[in-house]
Amino acid sequence: MTTTAPAAGPVRRLAGTLHRRPRLQLSLLLSAPLAWLALAYLGSLTVLFLSAFWTTDSFTSNVVKIWNTDNFTALFTTDVYRQVALRSIGVALAVTALCVLIAFPIAFYTARIANPKRRPLLVVAILTPLWASYLVKAYAWRLILAQGGLLDWTLKPLGLEGPGYGLTATVLVLTYLWLPYMILPIHAGLEQLPASLLDASADLGARTGRTFRSIVLPMILPSIAAGSVFTFSLSLGDYIAVQIVGGKTQLIGNLIYSNITLDLPLAAALGTVPVVIIVFYLLAVRRTGALSSL
Repeated sequence: MTTTAPAAGPVRRLAGTLHRRPRLQLSLLLSAPLAWLALAYLGSLTVLFLSAFWTTDSFTSNVVKIWNTDNFTALFTTDVYRQVALRSIGVALAVTALCVLIAFPIAFYTARIANPKRRPLLVVAILTPLWASYLVKAYAWRLILAQGGLLDWTLKPLGLEGPGYGLTATVLVLTYLWLPYMILPIHAGLEQLPASLLDASADLGARTGRTFRSIVLPMILPSIAAGSVFTFSLSLGDYIAVQIVGGKTQLIGNLIYSNITLDLPLAAALGTVPVVIIVFYLLAVRRTGALSSL
C-alpha cells in the first residue's frame, strides 16, 4: 500500500518560491523601507519643489497657490541671494579642504603606524566627539572664540588674537564638527592599501613625495571623495553653527530658516538650491568611485 505526501500548504509554497528566487526575496525585504523612503523623503522633496512655485499674500502672509516663477527669478536676480549661495558653497569647500588636510595625518597614523591592538581604541576616540550634543560642542566653541576667551588668552603672549565671531569662526567650528566623517573613510582606505606597493616603491628608489603622489593618493582618492560627501553636504545645509559663532554672517541655511514663517514659498525655493548643488556634487564624485566607498 502506497501513501501520497500531503499537498504543500500556501506558506510552504511561498517559502519554496522565495527560496528559488532570491531576487524576489530581496525585493520583498526592501519594499517597506524603500516605500518609506519614497513617501517620507522623496515625497517631501517633491512638495518642497512644488511649493516653491506658489506665492505669499503680502497683507496676510498666507500662502496663495498661484503658480509662478517669481521666487526662482528673485534667487537669480537678487544680489543678496547670489552672494549668500556663493558664500555657502565657499564655506562648504573650505571645510572639506581643511578636513582633508587634518584628517589624512590622523588617519595615516591610526591605519599604518599605530599598534594594531590599539587601533580599535583610536577609532573609538575619533568617534567619541560624535556622541556629544551638537549644541554643546557649538556653544563650547563660542566660549573658546569669544573676545577674551581661551583662544585669545592662548595667543596673547604671541601678540596675536583669535578671529572672534564671523566667517572664519564658522569654518573652524564646522571643520571640528564634521572632521570624524572625513577621518573614518580615509582610515578605511589606508587600511586596505597593500603594504607590498609601498615596499615596491621604496625598493625602486621612489622618495616619500613620489610614493604619495603615485601610489597613496590615487588609492585613497575615492575614500577622500566619500568623506567629502558628508563634510560638504553637512556644511552646506548647516544653519545652527553660523547662528552661534557666525556673528553677522549669513549662509543659505539661515535664509531658509528666517523665511519659513514669513515667506514659505521663498524658503522652499531657497531650499532647492542646496539640494541641486548636492545632486551635482554627487554626480561629480561618483566618477571617482566614492559612492561605492560610503
